[in-house]
Amino acid sequence: MWRDSDFRGLWVGQTASQLGEHTTLVVLPLLAVLTLDADASRLGALRAVGQAPILLLSLLAGAWVDRWRARTVMVLSDAARAVALGATAVAGLLGLLGLPALFVVAFTVGALSVLFDVAYQASLVRMVRRDQLVEGNSALEGSRSAAQIGGPALGGALVSLLSAPVAAASGALFFAVSFVSLRRIRRPEAAPGRPAAVPGRPERAPGVRCRILEGLRFVAGNPWLRTVCLASAAFQFSFAATMTVYLLFLPRALGLAGVTVGLALAATGPGALLGSVLAARLPGRFGHGAVLVSAAVLGNGALLCVPALHGSSTTTILALLAVNFVFGAFSQLVNVTVMSVRQAVTPDRMQGRAAATITFVGMGCAPLGSLLGGFLAQDWGLRGGLLVSAAGMMLSPVVMAASPLVRLGRVLPAPRAGKEPAE
Repeated sequence: MWRDSDFRGLWVGQTASQLGEHTTLVVLPLLAVLTLDADASRLGALRAVGQAPILLLSLLAGAWVDRWRARTVMVLSDAARAVALGATAVAGLLGLLGLPALFVVAFTVGALSVLFDVAYQASLVRMVRRDQLVEGNSALEGSRSAAQIGGPALGGALVSLLSAPVAAASGALFFAVSFVSLRRIRRPEAAPGRPAAVPGRPERAPGVRCRILEGLRFVAGNPWLRTVCLASAAFQFSFAATMTVYLLFLPRALGLAGVTVGLALAATGPGALLGSVLAARLPGRFGHGAVLVSAAVLGNGALLCVPALHGSSTTTILALLAVNFVFGAFSQLVNVTVMSVRQAVTPDRMQGRAAATITFVGMGCAPLGSLLGGFLAQDWGLRGGLLVSAAGMMLSPVVMAASPLVRLGRVLPAPRAGKEPAE
């Protein structure tokens, strides 16, 4: 597969795009906190605006990706994100960069990232054989892990050491690299979802609304995917609240500089690389369901240790690195295992809508969680708010443990039409 220049183009483009996305996710909040002196409620609102497109556009993105060529969606998304962040850099150079501009950029980049993320997942299924999906997912998830390492550290360093325009321009550069790499893919990609031509009858494709409803019904009717949706919603809601308080807790309660904050967050990246390796071995040995529940308990539970930290000593920084490493490892193990389950039980023609529906139900709760995190930090204090929001993340493994998902064994089932699994 690595000898295929088109797959290499997809991998390089997805890697650059993920690095730009993770850099921007850290740059915009840190710009608000450290440069524009945003308080907890404004930071929560900024994060909520950036995450709102997940709720507003995920279902539409799934219907579009199952209808359009995935490479076209990715290329256009990269170009538009590069322009948006380039405009932010220009605004900074002209002295016009402020919270209103950051709100606009956060929403724009978030909307385009929804399209790109759904498209690249569907693109892999269309580009490689089914027996190559594990290897392909491992490569792409490894790229995302590398982005988690480099993105936060680079974003924190640029905000702290250089100017706001340079920090914004770094994301634009990564998206431009992704654009060029994806444009070099030469393999023709037929637009999916085209109805077969019938002699004497005009070709008519289902409307967007019908396609969205079909995706919703498929996921809701499949017990494994339905559980993934509910567990993801519980996790993303609580995680968004936790990260809103977390980004305030590190610089203000612990007194850490922006570079140190970026370093602490970047520790999830090496952990995620380990999680990708474990995901290729543990589910086949202990069963997919058992691995999902146990990994979620260990990863989410690690963040409960953070509210107990005090000061900015070396011991505190090392503890943060350890917590983020453990969280990154087991969260990645959950992510890769869930993706394998979803791709295995979903027919090819439903891949985009299944991914988008799960994203919509799961991450659609993130904006509300970000707002809650801002209110918790303001009314309960940073330490108390962080403890409550981190405790909420434990709902995710509880949901999985009480569902048919926990009974998934070493071998994944084949695609089904949303029927209940045999006991």
